[in-house]
Amino acid sequence: MGMNKNTVLAWATFIMMIMGVLLIGMGAFRYDDVAGWGFATVGIGFFAIAWVFNALKGRV
Repeated sequence: MGMNKNTVLAWATFIMMIMGVLLIGMGAFRYDDVAGWGFATVGIGFFAIAWVFNALKGRV
């Protein structure tokens, strides 16, 4: 199975989305203090990076 650039970006996007959901979930349900805000913010950052990876598919 050969992986080209678009396949690598698709897998990176998928993994980043999963990690973003996990981090937001940890921030919402696991931590009730200021650390929860940090986890949720980093999760939103993962979503933003995944969006950029998705936008780069077909252009790189």
